[in-house]
Amino acid sequence: MIVDAHQHFWDPTRRDYPWMGDELAAIRRPFGPNELRPLLTENAVDKTILVQTISSLDETREFLEIAAANDFVAGVVGWVDLTGPDVAQTIASLGDRLVGVRHQVHDEPDPRWLLRSDVQHGIDAVGESGLVFDLLVRARELPAALETVRNHRETMFVVDHAAKPRIGRGSWDAEWEAALAPFSDHENVACKLSGLVTEADWKSWTPDQLAPYIDRVLGWFGARRCMFGSDWPVCLVAADYAQVKDTIQRILGLDADVFGATARRVYGL
Repeated sequence: MIVDAHQHFWDPTRRDYPWMGDELAAIRRPFGPNELRPLLTENAVDKTILVQTISSLDETREFLEIAAANDFVAGVVGWVDLTGPDVAQTIASLGDRLVGVRHQVHDEPDPRWLLRSDVQHGIDAVGESGLVFDLLVRARELPAALETVRNHRETMFVVDHAAKPRIGRGSWDAEWEAALAPFSDHENVACKLSGLVTEADWKSWTPDQLAPYIDRVLGWFGARRCMFGSDWPVCLVAADYAQVKDTIQRILGLDADVFGATARRVYGL
């Protein structure tokens, strides 16, 4: 079974997406299950993880409804207010299609936002609920994320988009390397090989530019702690669905862990 561990839906006609600036005008339109389903069939992908896009409990509930109505959506990584005093009750109310929680940490002004006491309490609730916490961070937030991982050893964390190395700047991202490498020592951390085409130059990226970063992540975490994600439809500004999957497959082969087993185990699918 092949699992795409990271995809999105959205509808800008109904909601505001603060991160969707002018550079993303090409994808500022509705994307939903009916558009993704044939792409999954064409690329022999069996299941997906649907991931939050904004800080909205309403979006999370809507995504859970989509998962119930579309058999290819195996689980939802949603958003809840980690700082809310009733975070545990909120999580409990959302049902078993919720497999993880995410917050757009890299958009917070404070690089140590994760270490706020109320946020740490919220992450406690995520772990105690048996859910995964997806870390949407860049190099700036990785020190706080590492301390969080160490504070919550019984909680499973997944680093989204390999923490967004700056591939597009040309030179090797040594800051990213130094900050992410220590996570490999912690068995409660896995890493998504996702979102990399949009960290490279959108118009001129090549698989050879991505390969050193993918190889480095695989060397740190091993295939059993890495998973493929398309980041569709964000990826469309740089590559179509087939190009994203084929690029990872060209670099790694159709590794059974990366392309399915890790996601099934980590998210409890």
